[in-house]
Amino acid sequence: MTTIIDGKKLAQEMRQALKIKVDDLRKQGLVPGLVVILVGDNQASHTYVRNKERAALDVGFLSTIVRLDADCSQEDLLSTIREYNQDDKYHGILVQLPLPKQIDTDTILESIDPSKDVDGFHPVNLGRLLQKNEAIVPCTPKGIIAMFEAYDIDLVGKKVVIVGQSTIVGRPMALLCLNRGATVTVCHSRTKNLAQETKAADILIVAVGRLHFIGKEHVKEGAVVIDVGINHDQNGKLKGDVNFDEVAPIASAITPVPGGVGPMTIASLLVQTYENALAKKPSNH
Repeated sequence: MTTIIDGKKLAQEMRQALKIKVDDLRKQGLVPGLVVILVGDNQASHTYVRNKERAALDVGFLSTIVRLDADCSQEDLLSTIREYNQDDKYHGILVQLPLPKQIDTDTILESIDPSKDVDGFHPVNLGRLLQKNEAIVPCTPKGIIAMFEAYDIDLVGKKVVIVGQSTIVGRPMALLCLNRGATVTVCHSRTKNLAQETKAADILIVAVGRLHFIGKEHVKEGAVVIDVGINHDQNGKLKGDVNFDEVAPIASAITPVPGGVGPMTIASLLVQTYENALAKKPSNH
């Protein structure tokens, strides 16, 4: 019997637990603050930002969205970030990607104060992760680790295969799994004999952004399959990188799309913002 990993339910439980902690923090006069900066009018980005704002307000955060025009200059965006770097009311700063082409994404991400970088994309935080310091890590991999913990999926000695090598998912995911005693293989578009690699996986994590890229021929019997993909099929329905109908019968556990990894990413973002606020709390000396 395949276990369907219910990210939606798990994220809800995480948010409920967080709400109680935030209430407690508020009584001590500290409200976690999150600002999301949105440039331009990418529809998908608007949806993500709305979901993040709703989730942040729901757990009791101070939540602000700053909207800048699509033709805003890099300097405008940098000065907005500088303003929130200095503002003690905000413990998390998130710039919604992708950014318009006149703006250099790396420059922007590097300008965020690393201690407020709740997305976990700052080179300083990625570098710390390389040194096994997981204080702030990218939210999607963080959410996947929380899933493994909730469903008692042990990584020690397991062969983990990750398809996709982005700095947002693939690479940090590999490091988090290494830190937990897994043997990790990272595959990408140039990997030869992909099915041979993925079929060896005890745990297969797929993040390539290609509809139904992974079918049953890629997965061994009893593997755990985590689908990070968000794609739309020809009917506009949300689907993953994994062909769920084909793969679910042979997997021991699998995440659906939607309702799998997505909600966990937002829950992890909230947890990270809360932890940042907690770190700023004056100790009672």
